[in-house]
Amino acid sequence: MTKRIMVVEDNDLNRKLFCDVLRANGFAVEPVSDGHLVLETARRVAPDLIIMDIQLGGVSGVDLIAAAKQDKALRAIPVLAVTAFAAKGDEERIRSAGAAGYLAKPVSISPFMNAVRQLLAAEDA
Repeated sequence: MTKRIMVVEDNDLNRKLFCDVLRANGFAVEPVSDGHLVLETARRVAPDLIIMDIQLGGVSGVDLIAAAKQDKALRAIPVLAVTAFAAKGDEERIRSAGAAGYLAKPVSISPFMNAVRQLLAAEDA
């Protein structure tokens, strides 16, 4: 069965790139550009993985990850944080909120797909 990945990214070019790469690798994709719609959309589409930008307009990706991990319907969904935040302590803070994976921008395709496959494999195990 095709895995569904929700891509939360407010930058149009980044969102399109992530979605195009994921589709080219055989995944179903649910793009979300508005951080305020993340939890509602995740409940509706029940993705196998959420790729979460941390710097979203008007809402923090870290707060959204923490909220998803508090939600019974969403807590089991792994989250891959993708962020330009690469300062000391940022990865630890993001993982503490509940992210299963972390990639710093700019993201190269190979490490991105490796992280996606690794998180989906862990979910299946």
